[in-house]
Amino acid sequence: MTAAMDSAIVRPWWRKPRTLQLIAIPAAGAAMALVLGAWLGDARRTLRVSAINIEVSTVTQDMFRDFVPLRSKVVPRDVVYLDALEGGRVERVLVEPGDLVTAGQPIVELSNTQLELDVLDRQARLVESITQLQAYQTQLEQNRLGNDKALASIDYDIARLSRLLERRQALTASGMLAKEASDTVSDELDFMRTLRPLQARSNEQQNRLRVQQLPQIAAQLTKLQQDIDITRRKLEQLTVRAPVDGLMTAIDLKVGENAARGARLGEITPDTGYKLSADIDEYYLGRLRVDQMGTIEFDSRQIAVRVKRVMPQVTEGTFKVEMTFEADPPHGLLAGQGLQGKLALGNDTPALLLPAGAFLAETGGDWIFVLDDERDEAQRRRIKTGRRNAEQVEILSGLAAGERVITSNYSSYARIDRIELGR
Repeated sequence: MTAAMDSAIVRPWWRKPRTLQLIAIPAAGAAMALVLGAWLGDARRTLRVSAINIEVSTVTQDMFRDFVPLRSKVVPRDVVYLDALEGGRVERVLVEPGDLVTAGQPIVELSNTQLELDVLDRQARLVESITQLQAYQTQLEQNRLGNDKALASIDYDIARLSRLLERRQALTASGMLAKEASDTVSDELDFMRTLRPLQARSNEQQNRLRVQQLPQIAAQLTKLQQDIDITRRKLEQLTVRAPVDGLMTAIDLKVGENAARGARLGEITPDTGYKLSADIDEYYLGRLRVDQMGTIEFDSRQIAVRVKRVMPQVTEGTFKVEMTFEADPPHGLLAGQGLQGKLALGNDTPALLLPAGAFLAETGGDWIFVLDDERDEAQRRRIKTGRRNAEQVEILSGLAAGERVITSNYSSYARIDRIELGR
């Protein structure tokens, strides 16, 4: 038992140190060879593409035509909006889209009971104010007449007493009448002569005040009458009328619905002609100016147009431009009609050019794949582009005339450095 338990344990051959050393040396060499191969080999990201699936263009020296393509739409020159000056319930809709309307023609009839009550209450208060002013005006006139009558009465008394005093003085001198009777008449005459200048000054002061107040009263009466007219017109505004002659291009109202004050009820297009509206790529925003000239094609003719307004707001990569016809608009235009043309940005100049292609959407003109025909591959290269139009791209650096490049879609090439071309 003891001898069997003390017997030596023999290791398998593949676990002996000598064997492990012999195995480790070749493995380490193989690993080193792989690392050196990766280091010295081509580590660039490569994609293999069939040559029939790409579009190839050649860089050329040619004239750059500095224009932007126009895809414009015919729109009315003017649009008049109809808004509810006073809100209310829609009682009648008297026109439909497409109807020709004339200025002053009823379009919509509204009703507003609360407005009618407010108008009646305001009219009553205005009429009351007018009545009070007119009463005061009448009172001033009556006061004037009373003052003139008082002064005339004093003058009459002075004349009457003067004649009476002369007769009594004659009778007193002949002894036929007591002196006291003459003195009584003399005292009355003196009193009237003293009273007259006082009454005259009072009349003058009151007349001056009346002259100042009468124009003010008249102005207030005129203003109150205007207020009454304005108040009455509020009810008239419940009937919405066409402000101009034209075509009813939009109205969507139903009898019974409520239109809030200021709500848009419809629009009218007057017969003032047409203009063009175009959406332009934001790339050209800094280069478009008012009064730049262009052309659009209509009925196989080139029609001159001029930029009237540039809207700087960019929406979904485009901004709006409005243009007018340089001469009379051609006959036969229809609102909403699409027209194509060109808008000149500058004179034609010689430049190194590349046809515009789908690659611009991915690269923005910052890089491109240049073909190496001898090796059937294309290398990624940084470039710098300048002006562009729908057909051409100006090359400022990175390419030379005669070089061939890939100008098709680059949506799969964003992380690729080299393209191998297959058959």
